[in-house]
Amino acid sequence: MTRLSVLAHALLGMLSTGEMTGYELTRAFDVSLANVWTASHSQIYPELAKLEAAGFIRHTESGPRGSKRYEATAAGRDELRRWLAEPPQPQAVRSEALLRVFFLWMVPPEESAGYLRRQAALHREKLAAYEALAQAIGDCADGPTRWSRISLESGIRYERAMAEWAEWSVARVAPPTASSG
Repeated sequence: MTRLSVLAHALLGMLSTGEMTGYELTRAFDVSLANVWTASHSQIYPELAKLEAAGFIRHTESGPRGSKRYEATAAGRDELRRWLAEPPQPQAVRSEALLRVFFLWMVPPEESAGYLRRQAALHREKLAAYEALAQAIGDCADGPTRWSRISLESGIRYERAMAEWAEWSVARVAPPTASSG
């Protein structure tokens, strides 16, 4: 059997919650899953074709403009459970923002501090959005929303930590002000 991509497993997970069209799956990635895994429209549709050919999803109905609704099959849900039971492949963290920090020594301290302040503000902004979403979701006792909320909490804690780190960093690189001398 061909090994499925992480994207294919994400699609199986989404389709295990209920029927969706390719467009609805794309929107789900944009609104929710993009915080942990990104996928474009052009990536999703070929994966749906592969999943359907493998028998992991099935086309349930056709709609306007050639849209198709899909759902996970029993085999697809079994494959998702199998994938969930295995440990994830180790991945290197890739962050352009942090890569730039390695080279901030190339610019004057006030520019470095400005960059770090902008990073702190970006993380605080994302933190506020995540906290608002958490407030809207509330504490869910069961079902897929419970696990979405648990994943969201990871994002909340990450954004808070990154904002605090950026603020800590500013204090280490910002030039002293006239009042601190």
